[in-house]
Amino acid sequence: MPRDHRPAKSIRVLLAEDQGMTHGALALLLGMEPDITVVAQVSAGEAIVDVALTHRPDVALLDVELPGRSGLDVAADLRDQAPDCRVLLLTTHGRPGHLRRAMDAGAAGFLVKDAPVEELVTAIRRALTGETVIDPALAATALDAGPSPLTPRECDVLRASVDGATITDIAARLHLSEPAVRDCLSSAVAKTGTRERTEALRAARRQGWL
Repeated sequence: MPRDHRPAKSIRVLLAEDQGMTHGALALLLGMEPDITVVAQVSAGEAIVDVALTHRPDVALLDVELPGRSGLDVAADLRDQAPDCRVLLLTTHGRPGHLRRAMDAGAAGFLVKDAPVEELVTAIRRALTGETVIDPALAATALDAGPSPLTPRECDVLRASVDGATITDIAARLHLSEPAVRDCLSSAVAKTGTRERTEALRAARRQGWL
């Protein structure tokens, strides 16, 4: 089949990627497939839902680490607001916690970016049939790592502690008491096996728990 000839019903894909070169190359490669059409491209997380509601893609390819809102955060929004759109998350760093969060958000798949484009194309087609597609090595790592030990509140407090935020700052931002913030930070430090909150934040991010 000639590359410029598409079936009457091709797979409509939304691509969300903030790295310009990767973005352009991936869109070009996907566009060469006879049954795939890239209908929209975005580079920031906040734009994804509105673009998806406008273009109604069958599959959304979301980079995990987008500026603004992450692909993991947006996946849950798409599940609720565009339930007919299947979500595949792409990552450079195969963090086990990210895989668990992706599945909790209703994603149809989780893949690493350095996989051959043929595997991504196959994953798009499989996702559209209702399958869940996960990178095998990442799946094995996630099973070995186990679930995140952090509670949702501990995660919120760790996220709010960036850039030298004080206990008072965090409490005001999250509408918590200062003792509650201290308890959460102390618990997060203990659970991550670190010595203080900056190390705890780094460790949690490294595991993909945030």
